[in-house]
Amino acid sequence: MSARRPRPVSPHLTVWRWQIWAIASITHRITGVGLYFAGTVMLTWYLTSLATGPEAYETFCGFAGSWVGQFILIGLTWTLFQHMASGMRHLFMDTAKGFERSASRRSASLTFLVSASFTVALWLYIWLT
Repeated sequence: MSARRPRPVSPHLTVWRWQIWAIASITHRITGVGLYFAGTVMLTWYLTSLATGPEAYETFCGFAGSWVGQFILIGLTWTLFQHMASGMRHLFMDTAKGFERSASRRSASLTFLVSASFTVALWLYIWLT
């Protein structure tokens, strides 16, 4: 029998650290789930309140205008923009480009920058008009 070669050892948890591309990938999955559940609830509530009548619509608008509603809507807006930016990143990577370490880091960072910028711009527009 031949001697077994030693198996590779993964980096210890104290040495390993999160990379931006891994965070972007995990965030893409989490935002997809968040949009599915929270987005569906908010959209269903909005459409139901429109169909039900003025009192139900006023209730929805009252919640959406409260600080809790604004917090949820801002979170959903960021989630939507983050998921879209990350999806475009994945579409770009489907062309077999952007896999170099520097390009991957840049594109992952760009998804967070774009989503935050678009969210701030949209909500400033909403609040100031």
